[in-house]
Amino acid sequence: MTRKDTFILSAQNLHKQFKLTSPAKKGAALIALDDVSLDLATGESLGIAGESGCGKTTLGKILAGLMKPDYGSVDFQGTPLSSLSPDDYRRFRCTTQMIFQDPFSSLNPRMRIADIIAEPLVISGMTSSNLRTSVAQLMETVGLSPELAQRFPDEFSGGQRQRIGIARALAASPHILIADEPVSSLDISIQAQIINLLQEMKTGFNLSLVIISHNLAVLRHMCDRVIIMYLGIIVEQGPASDIFRQCLHPYTEALIAAIPKIAADNRPAAVILTGDLPSPLAIPSGCRFHPRCRYAEDLCRNEVPELKEIVDNHSSACHFATRIFSPVTD
Repeated sequence: MTRKDTFILSAQNLHKQFKLTSPAKKGAALIALDDVSLDLATGESLGIAGESGCGKTTLGKILAGLMKPDYGSVDFQGTPLSSLSPDDYRRFRCTTQMIFQDPFSSLNPRMRIADIIAEPLVISGMTSSNLRTSVAQLMETVGLSPELAQRFPDEFSGGQRQRIGIARALAASPHILIADEPVSSLDISIQAQIINLLQEMKTGFNLSLVIISHNLAVLRHMCDRVIIMYLGIIVEQGPASDIFRQCLHPYTEALIAAIPKIAADNRPAAVILTGDLPSPLAIPSGCRFHPRCRYAEDLCRNEVPELKEIVDNHSSACHFATRIFSPVTD
């Protein structure tokens, strides 16, 4: 069991909702996060997975300090962000960097690459005489030629732009990188390059990683632990090896079964989900997953299942987790 004093980042009971302003739905509230808690250990790679609209990007932005929760708290090295002084909060923002899903829209199209990467260095007070050398070193670190430093973002491919985003994040000398769908917009061969680069950066810079993705194959390859989200809540969490060996929630079962098969893959046939993800404006009663669950019973429709530990460090929010999945304990 991970000791509390080894957590670099923790979140407790996070709630976040967004008020809608359109005339047809004015006053309605979209629930993005509903009582979400998690811990990130120093040096850990934590994956957060789920369908679009489950709240994982909102969670990432709150962890990075880009958005504040309505309720709940985020602690950095045991200190709540809400209690930090303005100077300490700015230091936290440098310490925790985010890599965004779209590598083009996250880069200023009017700035040259050298200036984009140099921004965190300028903010930290680095003298101009050292900037060029530092930018060149960062570009080489992420696999870009320093000769390209005076070009603009639209002169690069998607994979190159993502490398630029990673270089900019590393310029702040962070302890934590939060990557929101870092490879979803890239070709499959480029995805592998960016995944390998992130793993190299984690080791080389002694980073803790949070990887947000709907692609469980990516998380299986990269992460020590995985959190599965559904409609603003955590429905399963545990070591990646345990989850992929024996998941404990029907939603996770369907996500894993839907991973494209390759030769010699002996996984069972895909468990096809029926129906679309329910609207966060009309969350189902009881278990939120019950309208799409092939195992649902009356209990599921009426009572909310508690997220509880089933085996060591492996938790599930399913009334029948042990009955359905017979968790592996060896």
